[in-house]
Amino acid sequence: MTTKLKSPEASNLSDRRNLALEAARRYASQSRANSTWRTYESAWRVFEDWCQSVSLSSLPAEPNTVAMFVGSQADAGLSPSTLSHRLAAIRLMHLGQGQPSPHNTLAVQEVMRGIRRRSAKAGHRPEKKAPAIDKVVKRMVDQLDIESLRGKRDRALLLYGFAGALRRSELVGIDVHNIEAHERGHLLTIPLSKGDQEGKGQVIGILSQPESAYCPIAAIQDWTTAARITSGALFRRFFRNNKLGEQRLGDRSVADIIKDLIFQLKDPTLDYKHFSGHSLRRGFLTSAGQSNADLLKMIAQSRHSRIDTVLGYVDDPQRFENHAAKNLLK
Repeated sequence: MTTKLKSPEASNLSDRRNLALEAARRYASQSRANSTWRTYESAWRVFEDWCQSVSLSSLPAEPNTVAMFVGSQADAGLSPSTLSHRLAAIRLMHLGQGQPSPHNTLAVQEVMRGIRRRSAKAGHRPEKKAPAIDKVVKRMVDQLDIESLRGKRDRALLLYGFAGALRRSELVGIDVHNIEAHERGHLLTIPLSKGDQEGKGQVIGILSQPESAYCPIAAIQDWTTAARITSGALFRRFFRNNKLGEQRLGDRSVADIIKDLIFQLKDPTLDYKHFSGHSLRRGFLTSAGQSNADLLKMIAQSRHSRIDTVLGYVDDPQRFENHAAKNLLK
């Protein structure tokens, strides 16, 4: 005797499909940081408006349409890196709508290659933010009122961010449970970062400097004790009347704190406009390079996937230290 399987009702099928589609969209939206999605949306609107201005379809877009777009944008003064970002937005929008993306077709690639060559011949290079080297970090810390709660937070923020070669998003993303005490300092687990978008987790060591007034471990302990932080976000916002809140500090605040402290130094050799939240990370690598630190150790701390990127942080004079040609042609 066979039992006939009942077919689910059409309405039930539709509900299940809609739920599955909603789940897929929800997880897809979490594949990148919210700030990243905002920049892509902004870039897409620029492309969409341009297409409308010349009566061409933006979705789906023809390869020649995209080629003309990047060409006109380059003539308007946009850099190759900005154009690459806009092409990424065009790609995402097309793939999201089930359309083949024209971003990497031959017509577009040839135009982009020409733009990059012209930019290189003109001597244009990506702007690098100024490094907050160890001496500058110490000077910033020295002018903080470390008797105040805000001063304790900012000291811990600067020293920990520098010692960990952390990106600003990584720094403000630290929770108390990400830190494990070690006899030599802290083992810090970074749950999510630019180089680890899937959240596999990266562990670095934050070295204690017990004889120094600038020990990052001591600064963290002082901050968490004074603020009575035992769980949740490590770095938090202050509100009116210097009241400490529960909300996590925003990553843009890191840049604001650094810029403000550099400005307060009133040093004509340090332009606060050239500093950013990336300056601590860049400052660590620059300082480590100046002190002839082991390159592999630098890479282990910064977690860069490319050696040439780390070499870019080493100042030119340091390139002649222990040079490969030292004992040649004598």
